[in-house]
Amino acid sequence: MADRSPSARTPLAKPSRRAPNNVQRLREEQLLTKAELARKAGVSPLTVTRIEHGLECRVDTKRKIILALGLTPSDRRKVFGPSTGGRLA
Repeated sequence: MADRSPSARTPLAKPSRRAPNNVQRLREEQLLTKAELARKAGVSPLTVTRIEHGLECRVDTKRKIILALGLTPSDRRKVFGPSTGGRLA
């Protein structure tokens, strides 16, 4: 007989890579809400939430967040830490 336990029916979740960053701290220092930062960056508020929780995002999205915070692409390590890969310029 087949295993009908919940764990047998649930597909394995793909582990997400978390990348600690300073987006929330920088946003709050500028007294911006998530919605305001999202609007300035041209992304959704959900995207901002995911980034603040450390989920990976595309390089283009990182560039948008950096610019929306009033920084330059060369400041990427201040925002996303030393693990930021790819060119943002």
